[in-house]
Amino acid sequence: MIIQYHPWFKENLRKFPRYIQEKFYKQAEFLLRDIRHPSLRVKKYDESNNVWQARVDVNVRFYFKIKNNIYFLLNIKRHPK
Repeated sequence: MIIQYHPWFKENLRKFPRYIQEKFYKQAEFLLRDIRHPSLRVKKYDESNNVWQARVDVNVRFYFKIKNNIYFLLNIKRHPK
């Protein structure tokens, strides 16, 4: 599997503090190795559009689609409580 970023994904990622950016890249490595990694807590977010959600930390999630051998990262944002 490989990762591709939507242009606004990286733009949104830059808005987060450095420590969140570093956590994201760690989680992205876990995603590449094993989508079922426990810290990711991956789940279907929008079944009709095939969008998945994964955890960066308790307050931040990232969203992606899977097509063939590619994870298309769509967005990263704070998780509403």
